[in-house]
Amino acid sequence: MNTWRTLAHHDAAVPDDWRERLIARLPERPRRIGLWAELALHGARTCLDAAGEDTLPPGALLCVASLRGPVEATRAAMAERATRGSPMPFTFLQSQPSQMLAALCQHLHWGGDARFVLSRDTQALLRLVQLECGPAGLLLGRVDEGAVPHSEWWRMVPGDAELRG
Repeated sequence: MNTWRTLAHHDAAVPDDWRERLIARLPERPRRIGLWAELALHGARTCLDAAGEDTLPPGALLCVASLRGPVEATRAAMAERATRGSPMPFTFLQSQPSQMLAALCQHLHWGGDARFVLSRDTQALLRLVQLECGPAGLLLGRVDEGAVPHSEWWRMVPGDAELRG
């Protein structure tokens, strides 16, 4: 499988009203998942919408990459630890990258191979996940918080794959 088709690409630019768009698109408002996970959910949902898919097909691979993960939630957990002796449970959970994957699976109504990777090299990561996934393809995202939030996503399938929808 050397050739790949990009079904959709969601640019990294996060509009000012991204939270309102996310809430309007989902059947229920995301709760207690934190900024980083919300950015991931917004980008993934927007990318799947552009691909014309309500959810990922069974057998697809979901991979989310980041330079640092949920930094703001980690800072909040450390601040709560310093003042209270331990962080509040939801603050602690928001600092865990696995909770972002759980939120994606829940809100995309999908279950399968989902992973989080700390990576600087998106092209190397793309080559790796392309080798590991099957005909259902992949949803790859890069999500980072910061002064300029970043949430870029690609929905790709092998060039010879037949999608059933």
